[in-house]
Amino acid sequence: MFLSGSFKQRNALKEISVQMSGHNNADYVVLGEDTSPKLVNLKKVSVIPLIFLIFYEVSGGPFGVEDTVQAAGPLLALLGFLLFPLVWSVPEALITAELSTMFPENAGYVAWVSTALGPFWGFQQGWMKWLGGVIDNALYPVLFLDYLKAEIPELAGGYPRIMAVLVLTVALTYMNYRGLTIVGWVAFLLGVFSILPFVVMGLVAIPELKPSRWFEVDLQNVNWNLYFNTLFWNLNYWDSISTLAGEVENPSRTLPKALFYALILVVLGYFFPILVGTGALPVNRELWSDGYFSEIAKLLGGVWLRSWVQGAAALSNMGMFVAEMSSDSFQLLGMAEHGMLPKFFAKRSRFGTPLTGILFSASGVILLSWLSFQEIIAAENFLYCFGMLVEFIAFIKLRMQYPSAPRPYRIPVGTTGAILMCIPPTLLLFVVVVLASLKVVAVSLLALMVGLILQPCLRHAEKKRYEAYGGHYS
Repeated sequence: MFLSGSFKQRNALKEISVQMSGHNNADYVVLGEDTSPKLVNLKKVSVIPLIFLIFYEVSGGPFGVEDTVQAAGPLLALLGFLLFPLVWSVPEALITAELSTMFPENAGYVAWVSTALGPFWGFQQGWMKWLGGVIDNALYPVLFLDYLKAEIPELAGGYPRIMAVLVLTVALTYMNYRGLTIVGWVAFLLGVFSILPFVVMGLVAIPELKPSRWFEVDLQNVNWNLYFNTLFWNLNYWDSISTLAGEVENPSRTLPKALFYALILVVLGYFFPILVGTGALPVNRELWSDGYFSEIAKLLGGVWLRSWVQGAAALSNMGMFVAEMSSDSFQLLGMAEHGMLPKFFAKRSRFGTPLTGILFSASGVILLSWLSFQEIIAAENFLYCFGMLVEFIAFIKLRMQYPSAPRPYRIPVGTTGAILMCIPPTLLLFVVVVLASLKVVAVSLLALMVGLILQPCLRHAEKKRYEAYGGHYS
């Protein structure tokens, strides 16, 4: 059931369906003929809230980038947030823009991979991405409480902390239940509040800036594993917005525009605070860990600025939570519409939100909230690498196999250019995988094996009619 797009877009999707049907058991099916009347009038997401939804899917502000300075020093940290986006973020954002406008529906990357590689790999993509998203989301209530425990020591551990995680998860989950438009505008307000203290910090730091500090580097003392994992974690997930494409107003124009402006916002949101922090104060790399920006704010502007940065950091975690949960839950809805999951996953609330998907995603967050910060980042990155590798293969195959299929936004390169564009980020994926610890590799491979087993079990349940399935799963 597609809720997005004009009559012209639906016709374009029908053309894709006809062109792709019968190829390699990867029939792409348009589901938009029986849209429920009560959902047609739901308000779609416009460009400004969409920019901030993407901002929170990917970033949420510079909270968590301090480890790049600790791992590699000022120069490599600054170069990392200038060069890494060119190698990774720009290609991922461009591919997301092209394929999201080609498939403007909530299945997102699952639809891309299913069409290119078949439904089995489409399901595996959905499983890896959903699990990675839930693992990621388990981090944010914990980080939120970490910023508050300095003022409320009881939140540091024990029963009060457990109850606080549960209450916070339930409250933010309810916000997702109330509607994506509300989530988008909440993300906008939180984004403005999170960015402004760093603008103020930059202004008060001007008299203290010493540019020579930006060029400090010690190549003999670089923690490459921490450096690459931190960069990768802070600059990925551009494709997450694809699972909300069905809820976007005029996605063929809105999605590429929102991705472009969000990319600029994310890069500046990382680069500028590191530039200010390393240039205004002598660099002690050991101090650069999570939360250090609040101490920099205090040294430069006083206690009031530190409190603002701490409040922005805490609220930023809320923004990232609601954005990630929106993406995860709508992905499950899209998979159910394609017949990959039981029909009850396609059930919507009276606000148009994916009720079952929200409940499943929230349950996963609660179950995984016991993991440590570094374990969450490493496990999530490892799963994400496999998912992105499959996406790159699907992107190239769709370009080669269906070159004339309608693409409202098309990256202005041919097939050779598309292949060349995917080589640098693919090499980067292998670097991240090679640097992973044995524990992370073991846990991640176990998660991948669960997906390989789960898919045939669901197909068996469908054949035995244990559960009702919707859509088509050919």
